[in-house]
Amino acid sequence: MLRISKLTDYAVVLATALSETESPRSVAQLALGTGIPAPTVSKVLKTLTREGIVVSQRGKFGGYRLARPADAISIAELIVAIEGPISVTECAESADGAACALHDDCGVRANWKKINRAVEAALEEISISDMSGPEEKLVPLLRSFRAAEENRKVVNADLTDALTEEVERYG
Repeated sequence: MLRISKLTDYAVVLATALSETESPRSVAQLALGTGIPAPTVSKVLKTLTREGIVVSQRGKFGGYRLARPADAISIAELIVAIEGPISVTECAESADGAACALHDDCGVRANWKKINRAVEAALEEISISDMSGPEEKLVPLLRSFRAAEENRKVVNADLTDALTEEVERYG
C-alpha cells in the first residue's frame, strides 16, 4: 500500500493553514487551528523552513508563512521535504536501480520506474491551494488520475507479460 507518513499529512495540513493568510502565524496559532500538537507543528515547520517551503519571521508579530504562493507549491514538494524522494520501490530510488539486490536480473524495473514517474507527476499537479479549496477544484485533477489509472492497467498487463516471460525463461 502506498501511504504518506503522519508527519507528511501534518505538513499538508499546516501548509494549507498557512495559505489562508499572508500574515505570519505562530506555532501556537497553528496548533490551535489545526489540532496538531505544538511540538509536532514546530518540528514540521522547522523542516519546511529548512527546505525553503516556509519562511520564519522573528519578533513579537513573527511566525511562519509560505515562502511562495500556495498555487506554486506542490504536494510532491511537501512529501519530498518530509520523507525524501518519492519512490514506490527500491529500484526507483536510484538511477541505476542498484538499491535492489535483484536489479541485474529484473525484468520489471523499467515498468516500476514508469509507475514511479506517474505517481510523482500526479503529485506535482496538485498544489497547496488545490488542497485548501472546495472538492470541486480537484475534479479536473481526478480526471487526469483516471487517465493515469487506465495507463496503470496497461502497465500491469505489460508487467504480467514480462513476468510470464521471465518465468518461462528461468523455469
